[in-house]
Amino acid sequence: MNITDYILEEIKPLHLENSVKKAKKVFKNYPITHFPVVENNKLLGNFAEEDIQTIEEKENTLVIYGDLLHSFFADEKATVLELLKIFADNDTNIIPILNDVKEYMGYLDLRDVLDVFSTSPFMIDEGETLIVEKLINDYSMSQVTQIVESNNGKLLGLYISEKTHETVQITLKIISEEINEIMHTFRRYDYKIISIHENDIYLEDLKNRSEYLQKYLEM
Repeated sequence: MNITDYILEEIKPLHLENSVKKAKKVFKNYPITHFPVVENNKLLGNFAEEDIQTIEEKENTLVIYGDLLHSFFADEKATVLELLKIFADNDTNIIPILNDVKEYMGYLDLRDVLDVFSTSPFMIDEGETLIVEKLINDYSMSQVTQIVESNNGKLLGLYISEKTHETVQITLKIISEEINEIMHTFRRYDYKIISIHENDIYLEDLKNRSEYLQKYLEM
């Protein structure tokens, strides 16, 4: 993703000499959670809508409320995953973008970034989504990849989707006609399969054994 293709300048940035009234008008007219404050093309920070709405003195200038500025931004070479982390960490739906000399270029809208992510091959290519879990000190990304590829699977992508102090879950997108073989190998290497899959031979075997034991106990 070349994020410069998605940079917006529809809303002009605020300045410290602007009034609270003007800031409130910006937030009223646009569905945004934050908006950047810029001086001499340099980003000073971002005002949150919820903070601005608590200010009653509408004629005051924003400079009085500089302590309310939130500091977050992305540079023009940021990846989609980096952007999504910034959006999530700051509970925002826009991110100001800076160039390589830290000058303000414009902002990104969360909806545009999600659209790009949702149309990536990882999301739209047909394949099986597999979630595995292992002790955090025992798992290896190279081993995960090797297990998939050694069973003639094609790995489209993977990421750590959940982590605790003890375990880690890895979400994989796989193209394979032998998903049961891949799951069997993961289990052999002490990975727990978290996701549910139709025709999972291991689970079907457990179910059949359980039913057999139940019938035996009822005899």
